[in-house]
Amino acid sequence: MLVAPVSTGAAGTLTAPGAAASVSAASVAASASGEPSPGGGFPELDASVAERLDTAVQRVMREARVPGVTVGLWAAGKGGYVRSFGVADKAGGAPMEPGLNMRIGSETKTFTVTAVLELVDRGAVGLDDPIERYVEGVPNGDRITLRDLAGMRSGLFNYSMDEDFFRALTSDPERPFTPEELLDYSFKHPVRFQPGAEFEYSNTNAILLGLVVEKAGGMPLNEFIEENVLEPAGLHRTLFPTGAEFPAPHAHGYTDQTASGEVEDATDWNPSWGWAAGAMISDLGNLRSWARTVATGTLLTPETQAERLRTGPTTIPGAGYGLGIFNVRGWIGHNGSLPGYESLTIHLPEEEATLVVLLNTDIVHDGAEPSTLFGEAVTRIVTPDHVYNLPVPATKSPSPSPSRSG
Repeated sequence: MLVAPVSTGAAGTLTAPGAAASVSAASVAASASGEPSPGGGFPELDASVAERLDTAVQRVMREARVPGVTVGLWAAGKGGYVRSFGVADKAGGAPMEPGLNMRIGSETKTFTVTAVLELVDRGAVGLDDPIERYVEGVPNGDRITLRDLAGMRSGLFNYSMDEDFFRALTSDPERPFTPEELLDYSFKHPVRFQPGAEFEYSNTNAILLGLVVEKAGGMPLNEFIEENVLEPAGLHRTLFPTGAEFPAPHAHGYTDQTASGEVEDATDWNPSWGWAAGAMISDLGNLRSWARTVATGTLLTPETQAERLRTGPTTIPGAGYGLGIFNVRGWIGHNGSLPGYESLTIHLPEEEATLVVLLNTDIVHDGAEPSTLFGEAVTRIVTPDHVYNLPVPATKSPSPSPSRSG
């Protein structure tokens, strides 16, 4: 969806083979790229609070059977906390580490929608333009606007909920999909409601917005995002892959969204099926920076950022959804889930706090996304007046989204 105690040692030190690594926010090593460390100069969080967080994170990890997780928290006036627990590879036992590349699923939507909003600022597109101006053959395309698509209020069926799509993906998870193929899975279904009438999360919306960026921006989506979003934001370890490429070092990901229903290693699955909705890769340090960029709108005009943050009601208690962005009890950002991986990147302007969670499984626990479980556990301790909780029922359908229901 939009989650036995180990002693704290020196940065990166394992207490035992395969045990959880406990990494200091202040002393975590710089990434291999030479970029600033995820700790970012923040002082250590108070030791007693850090110990409570260690306990809470490991409890969720144990109960939800998460192989490995990295949690980064930075709060003005409170300090920083960066920890990696568990393993990045169940077969080899390599430890989870803060510098690993991870698939980020639906957090991709924040990049796609940012690209659209940059085109709005340039006057190349308008939020109230009908999608048929850019893409032919869309049901209700003369009435569905770019605003409806970015706000998840189009009424278009979510292609990743289609049974034929599920069979196609799980029978050959390394195959590539084109955007047009993904839209075909959606458009064979009737629209679910009239544009703007309701909120319903649908990956189909982001695929269409990706095609808008390509037409109005004059280049492939991955290139436009790299040149106009990633480079200006200084995100040099974030990638929009065009195939199954996955730069090292990266964690292996584990999923039960498979043809057999058994848990499998999904590391090399081709994420092209998520494309503008969920294909991207990033790491802890870049996502920490991106959280603030998205929430404060540094790449956009103030007027366009205000449009982005204007949230409407959703079917999710306590959550509003703007243009490609959630607001969950003051936390602004997005989460991501696709087979093998989950992520959560959110910023709380009221307390100048940022939280990033990265884990290498998407297997739900008691109907809850594990990224949500981690987010709730951390915020309940550090920001008790702003507890992150995004309760959404899970279904057996792959979805690079804030919920596996799409």
